[in-house]
Amino acid sequence: MRISEIQASEYNDFYKNYIELVSDKYHLIDGFIEGEHNTLTFFKEIPEEKLNYAYAKDKWNIKDIFQHIIDTERVFQYRCFCIARRDKTQLPGYDQDTYVKPALANTKTMEDLMDEFVTVRRSFIALLKSLSEDDLKEVGNANGYPISARAAAFIVLGHALWHIDIIKHRYLKENIKI
Repeated sequence: MRISEIQASEYNDFYKNYIELVSDKYHLIDGFIEGEHNTLTFFKEIPEEKLNYAYAKDKWNIKDIFQHIIDTERVFQYRCFCIARRDKTQLPGYDQDTYVKPALANTKTMEDLMDEFVTVRRSFIALLKSLSEDDLKEVGNANGYPISARAAAFIVLGHALWHIDIIKHRYLKENIKI
């Protein structure tokens, strides 16, 4: 299953920017595996002195963003799981700002965050491997909008890319490649 198979009706237009960042060269699971490697490589290359940097008042720092990527992946994994299992319950919205402060990303080492990311990512990969193409095509509802299980998964891939790009352009002066 590739991103080109997703229809615009399978997700809220809010997620279009994330969906558009995902390369069609990868099958969904391969994208998750490659994305894990690229995300870890990117965060490993960030200098220690930059990890608590925020480019403006009231903006998250780099550790907060990494924690946000992890938390968002958890939320969308749950959405993917529920929808693929044909649960027709309307799934709740996700207020990212509510999650940041209690996550205490600044009390974690980068190694802690990377370990947490790997655990969450591999759990999502295991879920995806257990689902059929029909499961992934299933459409449910999250935050009042239709979303397919596969769209929830692809959004995760684009979401990480989106935030890595923001870190590169707003937080880091040097050009870190992934």
